[in-house]
Amino acid sequence: MERGLIFNIQRYAVHDGSGIRTVVFLQGCPLHCLWCSNPESQGAVKPVTWYKNGQAKTVGQWYTLDAVLAEIEKDEIFYQTSGGGITLSGGECLVQADFSAALLRAVKSLGIPTAIETTGALPITAINKVLPYTDEVLFDLKIMAQPLAKQVIGDNVAFVKASFEAALQASETTVIPRIPLIPGYTAQMDNLHQIIDYLHQCGVKKVHLLPFHQYGSQKYHDLNRAYALEKTPLLTSEAITQIHDLFTAENIDAVVYGLD
Repeated sequence: MERGLIFNIQRYAVHDGSGIRTVVFLQGCPLHCLWCSNPESQGAVKPVTWYKNGQAKTVGQWYTLDAVLAEIEKDEIFYQTSGGGITLSGGECLVQADFSAALLRAVKSLGIPTAIETTGALPITAINKVLPYTDEVLFDLKIMAQPLAKQVIGDNVAFVKASFEAALQASETTVIPRIPLIPGYTAQMDNLHQIIDYLHQCGVKKVHLLPFHQYGSQKYHDLNRAYALEKTPLLTSEAITQIHDLFTAENIDAVVYGLD
């Protein structure tokens, strides 16, 4: 029986694809981004334990395909009225590519729009499993220089580029690149220029900019892990405007998300 390990199902999401979404967060991620909002999802596909109010709690539950579909169908009226649907996120949903593909295929058979949020940080075979059933890909582009990407987040830029380009070539899939703006890392001007150059190479004309936030910081304490960016200040509105204007000057429509 097809099963997937899920650590959260979030309803009424509005920043994870078109319209009102139900977001299914799948466990497992090959990266170790210092700014990750869901550190409980990092690493292998297995439940983890954290501590809240002195109580140990297990994060992650195995769901059958039918069980997830039952949760998704509860909100079908919101998809119909808003143009929304479901989004698979994580972690990295491509780590559980077989289950993700099966779930997306089943959802599409119900007439519900589908989306994924991905870093593309796996061999191209993973994203190719889900693309036939994915209407929208929200694709994170982080650090483009391979040595730095490997050092900071454990990323393979060749995997990222291959996956991104495969998504662009999927004729019935809309691809939106998203750039998390992390001070000292992804928001460095040299990195942003490398992203712009790559978007030009790919013929991409629109991006979403996601300014750094501290929303997931408490989770590190719950996991008894140090949060490396605890003292990192948020980007100023002036800095965000400067980055926005950098993209628009390069004829790339930049939309800032996540400030509300």
